[in-house]
Amino acid sequence: MNTLFTSLDWAVFAVYFAVIIYTGWYFSRTKVTTTKDYFLGGNSMPMWVVAVSVLATSQSAATFLGGPESSYRGNLTYLATNIGGIIGALFVAWVLIPRFYENKVSTVYELLQVRFGDKTKRRAGSMYLVGRVFASGSRLYMAAIAVSMILFTNIDPQSVIMSVIILVAVGLAYTYMGGIRSVIWSDLIQLIVYVGAAIAVIIYLLGQIPADMGQIVNALQNPGGDQQSKLTLLDFRLDFGPAGTFSFWACITGFVLLNIGAFGLDQDMTQRVLTCKDAKQGSRAMINSIIYSIPVVLVFMTIGLLLYIFYQRPELMGGGDKEVVQSFNGENVTIFMYYVLNEMPAGLRGLVTVGVVAAALSTLNSGLNSMSSVAIQDIYRPWKEARSGKQAELHYVTAGRFGMAAAAIALGSMAILCYYWQQYTDMPLLSFALSVMVFAYTGLLGVYFTAIFTNRGSESSVAMALVSGFLTTLLLQAYIWDSVMSIINPDWVGVRLAFPYQLCIGTAVSTIVCLMGKAQNQEQNQLQAAKG
Repeated sequence: MNTLFTSLDWAVFAVYFAVIIYTGWYFSRTKVTTTKDYFLGGNSMPMWVVAVSVLATSQSAATFLGGPESSYRGNLTYLATNIGGIIGALFVAWVLIPRFYENKVSTVYELLQVRFGDKTKRRAGSMYLVGRVFASGSRLYMAAIAVSMILFTNIDPQSVIMSVIILVAVGLAYTYMGGIRSVIWSDLIQLIVYVGAAIAVIIYLLGQIPADMGQIVNALQNPGGDQQSKLTLLDFRLDFGPAGTFSFWACITGFVLLNIGAFGLDQDMTQRVLTCKDAKQGSRAMINSIIYSIPVVLVFMTIGLLLYIFYQRPELMGGGDKEVVQSFNGENVTIFMYYVLNEMPAGLRGLVTVGVVAAALSTLNSGLNSMSSVAIQDIYRPWKEARSGKQAELHYVTAGRFGMAAAAIALGSMAILCYYWQQYTDMPLLSFALSVMVFAYTGLLGVYFTAIFTNRGSESSVAMALVSGFLTTLLLQAYIWDSVMSIINPDWVGVRLAFPYQLCIGTAVSTIVCLMGKAQNQEQNQLQAAKG
């Protein structure tokens, strides 16, 4: 194993993992006898720590690595997506969370059981599982890039795959026993670690750059060529292609839908909100998590701006060793980790790389727990009770742990696939991480909008809506689109649509399909749920 780490760096790693393992052990001491304890923490988690956990889960390694990459390549327009985040979070807090608590659900898809019947709950849960494999798998891949650079000093396929296996094994080990309590408290520790590490990088970078703040700001405002100012926050250009991914128009359309899906329809994050005492506390946790996220994201994007000065503006500081950057294939995706491993001193280097791993494990452990809860509560429990009658709660707790192991295998496999997927698309890291979430959200958004705002829809139209949303998104992917257009209309080959607008189109399609189902009254809905 060829590594740039010293014994001091490994000592920092050892302390971090000792704390994480202790946290998992500590919460496993509390006897977990019901699925409510295991998946919802007995509805006893403090609001503030839930807000922090939602924040940690929503950001992950995508923010730790992708935030600096986004501002290094471009500017600060990604920060403007918080406009959509705030609107989406308010919708979830005012419309969805009260309904979840009113119906005492363990998963968000149980709400559809009341409206359309048990089959719909299972189908929505299955679509979530598919989407979560895509989303968490992509984030796991990003973390594996960092771990691969730490352990093997390269990002070759074999090294990345081995790093995926290591991360999955560690994440599964401490999530397995303690359930959601362990996950949420671990998220708090990991947020402190990775935000602290990012602040340490900024301080160290500022110490290395000899230019004063006025010179730095001027260089960022005038990057040269035809580039926009790197301090640009709002981009009002009407561009539906990848260049317009973080435009103002994308922020108030696609990113609103993305955040409704992420915070309200994705069990991975919504499960945390359901651990609060009541709907009011859950809603406050949701809104606070968005507010907390703004300065955190700004910290990581500031790193990217300073790295731009360090490597791309030699007149301000003499430049960096670009030959080392080329040893990582010259990919901007690795620029932050390259700096950490080659410029930062021992000990501090270990702390920052621990931050990357902390961000990765925060997402991984939450994905494992939420996927297990949906698989058991929405799919396995109804099937088991239909065949064998009512089972002891401890049976489902045990099944939940087996479900975590299965989820770990699925996420690891997807992370490996994402290595080749991202190489093909050459999308920036943040855009790639966010775009894969669209696959599941398009169908779920259409179904929930129909369920909440109309009395239309049926079991069959819900099933078709979930599938149509997924297929619409699939058609809009570059590799599928070009293959289809080469047959239908070659002039459209190479046309690209930014993922926020893919989400808008997919949601519109799934909503229309779901509305085709016949109108149902409340008595029919309740009867269907009882039969399910």
